[in-house]
Amino acid sequence: MDITGKITQILAAQTGEGKNGSWKKQSFVIETLEDYPKNVCFTTWNDRVELDKMVIGEQVKVYFDVESREYNGRWYTDLKAWKSETIGGANGRSVVIPQNEIIETTETDPLTDDGDLPF
Repeated sequence: MDITGKITQILAAQTGEGKNGSWKKQSFVIETLEDYPKNVCFTTWNDRVELDKMVIGEQVKVYFDVESREYNGRWYTDLKAWKSETIGGANGRSVVIPQNEIIETTETDPLTDDGDLPF
């Protein structure tokens, strides 16, 4: 699944110890680009936490999986982000969270090509 929006918050990383060893998670929030915007919080886990390259106010497309689990008779749902791409702008970069790397794309900013507006 994917959704597009503007980054509004990048929350502090959390760490801990579990039965399978240590873990790390971090969350971030985007605001959708609709007539009636919604705030959506995503979580990344372990080596997938690479949010220091994201900037608040940046427009991104987030690819994610939805996962629900039951604990003590209650259900909890997580949106686990596995990739994000910057939308527009001069850098046109992609952040692939599992590999912790930035992949440069060949997208160009129409305003920097010849100075004319794209419409």
